[in-house]
Amino acid sequence: MPLLPLSFRPVMLVAGLVLALGPAPLSAEDAGAYLAGRLAAAQNDYRAASDYYARALTTDGTNRFLQDVALISDIALGNYDRALPLAKEMGSGVDGSEIGALMLLSDQVQRGDFAGALARLDAGTNTNELISGLFRAWALVGTGQMSDATAVFDKVTESKGALSFGLYHKALALAMVGDFEGADAIFSGKSGAPIRGTRRGVLAHAQVLSQLERNADAIELIDKVFGPDLDPAMADMRKRLEAGEVLPFTMVKSATDGLAEVFFTVAGALNGDGIDAITLVYARLGEYLRPDHVDAILMVAGLLEQQGQYDLATAAYTRIPKDDPAFVAAELGRAGTLMRADRVDAALEVLEQLSRTHPELSDVWTTLGDTLRSQERYGEAAKAYDKALELSGKDDKSQWFLYYARGISNERTKHWDRAEADLRKALELNPDQPQVLNYLGYSYVEKNENLDEALSMIERAVAATPDGYIIDSLGWAYYRLGRYDDAVVQMERAIEFMPVDSLVNDHLGDVYWAAGRKREAEFQWKRALSFKPETEQEADRIRRKLEVGLDVVLADEGAEPLKSALPAHDN
Repeated sequence: MPLLPLSFRPVMLVAGLVLALGPAPLSAEDAGAYLAGRLAAAQNDYRAASDYYARALTTDGTNRFLQDVALISDIALGNYDRALPLAKEMGSGVDGSEIGALMLLSDQVQRGDFAGALARLDAGTNTNELISGLFRAWALVGTGQMSDATAVFDKVTESKGALSFGLYHKALALAMVGDFEGADAIFSGKSGAPIRGTRRGVLAHAQVLSQLERNADAIELIDKVFGPDLDPAMADMRKRLEAGEVLPFTMVKSATDGLAEVFFTVAGALNGDGIDAITLVYARLGEYLRPDHVDAILMVAGLLEQQGQYDLATAAYTRIPKDDPAFVAAELGRAGTLMRADRVDAALEVLEQLSRTHPELSDVWTTLGDTLRSQERYGEAAKAYDKALELSGKDDKSQWFLYYARGISNERTKHWDRAEADLRKALELNPDQPQVLNYLGYSYVEKNENLDEALSMIERAVAATPDGYIIDSLGWAYYRLGRYDDAVVQMERAIEFMPVDSLVNDHLGDVYWAAGRKREAEFQWKRALSFKPETEQEADRIRRKLEVGLDVVLADEGAEPLKSALPAHDN
């Protein structure tokens, strides 16, 4: 998306900060509900914020600050039935609320009252020049005044930083009324000003080219911009173009759709570069005007997921129709939000249902495998990865993770031969991948096999990604090789990264013991116990080491005794 004009950003900043920073002249009886609402808003809990602010408004219904924050929360929540009456109370004059004016204008457009929306704009509103300009242009389209509308679109392009916005919406409007040549001239840059190729812009341009009986050009455009890895909607469009189908222009079918696209365009420009609640407000208004705007719904769901509002995100994902190309992606997103909400069984039910309805999709099996693996259901995960690899039809670098994940699953189910083959294959595809180097190297260390090669792998992994777990692996490799002083150095480094990790503290205790530093070893084992080992078996082993020492524990386990310490090596 193009960047928003600088003149637009301060308005958004003010609107966003009102959620948390603006002073509110409140009476003492309102303060409790206001403070609770403010805390909820800061945590992106729009449902609670909406309720608390509504409670505060019952005793101070004309407080402009409370009205603003309540309105933002209501729209972010998608509670338009509460937002619209509040916006009407606030009014939309030049000194009124910007968000309130947008809600009122949207309501008029949704009811088909374009003349009323134009009258409201003529009377003056506290809306940004970009928004009011695009709103006016599309409202003129809605009243059939196309020539006046194009003049307003042209005026929008003259505003600093607004060129791409004005051109994009003018092209959509021309295509909507059947002027595909004019739309193509804008999208292709033939009209003199280049327009940035956003995803939806490419979709729109491809439909325009198809209407001009230029399917080959549309395919070339898609391939040039996105390459072979297409999202479901783009892949579906390309398939239909290849089949010779003349695609209808559906990107914008009415002026109301055009205004929904305005809100979505602004939300896309704000996304990642603005205040989350305000970005969500614009995406919600786009969805309000066009309930079938799949991209707006997915943006809403994604924003809510990023903000930790998993129940609301899940509900948003369910609004994607089953016959839409984005349905599978939405269901994968829904499974992800269910997992993050600790509703594991529900997430697995979604994925298992997808594996039955869309068994031909590698991504479905990959996600199912990842989810089963996260629940330590490694045997089932390995079978899901089998299907994913069978369906992927690839043998390139992009497949390294599938082999890696299946290798982990096979290793955890004691199928070492299969695991080793998978991990070796992952390294063949991506030789310098630190996760694979570390996992295979550490597995060899644990099995006391191929120690020199294992050490080389882990050293390469540390060089690429020096995090605590991989440094721990390096220290453990030195320990297995009898290089105890080297092991101490690396384990102490790992502890700096992961001071409260039970396993790393346990390992440091072992290498201290092996290096003859027994008091320090006992201290580390006690720390390891305090940080709650993953299993009771691990905890019992640490307690046993504290009772009798590491040498006796190793002898009881039938493991090799500690080696005579080898001299440290320079690294």
